[in-house]
Amino acid sequence: MCVCRCKPRYETSLTDRQWAVIAPLLPVRDPRSGGRPLKYDRRLILDTILYVLRTGCAWRHVPRDLAPWDAAYRWFAAWTTDGTWHRVHQALRDQLRERDGRNRQPTAAVLDFQSAKSAEGGEEIGYDAGKRVRGRKRHLLVDTDGLVLHRVVHAAGVQDRAGARRVLHGLHEQFPALELIWVDGGYVNVVDGGLLDWAQRTEHLHLVVVPRNADVRGFQVLPRRWVVERTFGWLARCRRLARDYERTTAHAEAMIDVAMIRLMAARLADEDIEPQGPIETEAARRLAEDLKQNQ
Repeated sequence: MCVCRCKPRYETSLTDRQWAVIAPLLPVRDPRSGGRPLKYDRRLILDTILYVLRTGCAWRHVPRDLAPWDAAYRWFAAWTTDGTWHRVHQALRDQLRERDGRNRQPTAAVLDFQSAKSAEGGEEIGYDAGKRVRGRKRHLLVDTDGLVLHRVVHAAGVQDRAGARRVLHGLHEQFPALELIWVDGGYVNVVDGGLLDWAQRTEHLHLVVVPRNADVRGFQVLPRRWVVERTFGWLARCRRLARDYERTTAHAEAMIDVAMIRLMAARLADEDIEPQGPIETEAARRLAEDLKQNQ
């Protein structure tokens, strides 16, 4: 029988309505001990993981009125290994797309990456000479609303085109209706357009480059690409993702899943917690313009 503990209502904690969305998707038994019931309440475990994700604190520094840090970390790792986070993320994304009147299978997406400094050692640590960052790259493929379709974390030293191939390889098996992907100009080989040709030939995907304006310095809000930039903005509000603190790329990818699970659960519970910042404000303005033009 699960042991429920009284807990304070931290800002990072799930609301009752958000928990009602997630609870049916989480395992109820311990797969490591013959299927016995979990020792700690699943909601308490998830609230502890969300506390670490949102505040960026070390596992050992979680408040004592949450679950023991080692139990929370153990279940975070176990649910990463058995694919629980990925399955929950997929289920919530499908539910959200259907609620918004869209098909579960997207036909278009946006691809981009972010270099993140590594605060720890671990696997696949490299140096991105272009961004002058030692750490890892996070490649995100998102739908036209910014929901993550696929994520791959790898060493920062891997070239953009090679990283994109990791994301796109076998993508049609999961998303058979996907045909069009908007990408950054950095993915294009100016000599032979290697990635574009490869994607069309092997994955039957049409990649469209959204170029930057060379006359404008600094950050630019670009057509289509602002969608994935907004998603990176959502993730950046989770301080655990401000740097890459994970020892393994699997855990780094799982943290992205957990961040999106929280955001999508809030939307499905009609308790939108979408951050509001410069990127989100500009994205909302452009979205309103697009809707007005399509009417």
